[in-house]
Amino acid sequence: MSKPNQIFDGLFVLELANNHLGDVNRGLKMIEEFSQVVRFNNVKASIKLQFRDIDSFVHPEYKESKDVKYIKKTTEKKLTKGEYKALVDKIVQTGCIPMSTPFDEASVDLCQEFNLPIIKIASSDINDWPLIERIAKTKKPVILSNGGSSQKDQDDVVSFFLNRDIPIALNHCVSLYPSEDSELELNQIDFLKNRYPDIVIGQSTHEYHDWTNSMMIAYAKGARTFERHIDSPKEGYDMQIYNSTSDKIDIWFKAYHKAVEMCGGSSNQKRVVSDREVKYLDALVRGVYAKKDIPAGFVVTQAEFDEYFYLAVPLHKGQLSVREVKNGEVFISEVKKDQKILIDYIDSPYAKIESLKKLIYSRGI
Repeated sequence: MSKPNQIFDGLFVLELANNHLGDVNRGLKMIEEFSQVVRFNNVKASIKLQFRDIDSFVHPEYKESKDVKYIKKTTEKKLTKGEYKALVDKIVQTGCIPMSTPFDEASVDLCQEFNLPIIKIASSDINDWPLIERIAKTKKPVILSNGGSSQKDQDDVVSFFLNRDIPIALNHCVSLYPSEDSELELNQIDFLKNRYPDIVIGQSTHEYHDWTNSMMIAYAKGARTFERHIDSPKEGYDMQIYNSTSDKIDIWFKAYHKAVEMCGGSSNQKRVVSDREVKYLDALVRGVYAKKDIPAGFVVTQAEFDEYFYLAVPLHKGQLSVREVKNGEVFISEVKKDQKILIDYIDSPYAKIESLKKLIYSRGI
């Protein structure tokens, strides 16, 4: 993974659902609430806002419309620049990364004005090229969600940002709100990792049955940035079931830590075997014993091995195991029948290597 992409690795994006109902005070309280869960779980997290410039985003004839659900929801939750700034400042104050999804070019300008370190492109805008080109001019790292996109749209937008040396992450996303477990399509993470090996692949998810399984599966498949909508209960407000309360996010973070623990280190190289595992396996290895008296000067050969030696547990400290006996070793000491064969009893190149002798004397009983 290239260094610029490290900003995405292990990053959680918490999107304030429903634009916190357009209530700035509610938004500030939610930022404080969820940032505490972030700190408690010691994760890297962004709290993400949604920026829409109503004057340019909504056609003048529809600004007062109550018939189009999306427009009604958008206009009712309109915020001023000063209110957005208060939310951004609060996110920074709580130790999280401020971030936004801009839905129009004027909102990209606002991202720049607030110096947001990352910009998100929603699934609905993965082929909105005027918006994408404006975002690219900022040169800021970008996270894309791919819900409902075609393969060509994905390839085009990934190539667009890579060709401009702009760090990007691509989130596997199913744009169903909520998503059933059977609709998550987590195998797509494998597909995206194979198709775009030079970028970080993530998961943006909207399932609602639990907050553990999809996280652990997604991490094991290689997702390294994660996004969910967050919300807080409010009297008289029907919270969407796919939104995550702070206790659910706590479960989600803990599932991540457990997945990291269970998956271990790099998937690109052989793991380092622990001393504890080595000691356990050494206890199962058979040691070499004399089947008959062996005189000094005897030369070990594979042809005569079964006549002069046998293998059995336990293995003793300093004793040769089945791993070390080869052709050509010369006995420098006499050994009696059923006596264990120590490394000090033979003359061979590896018997003279102090580090090997130390290892052999550190194992067994």
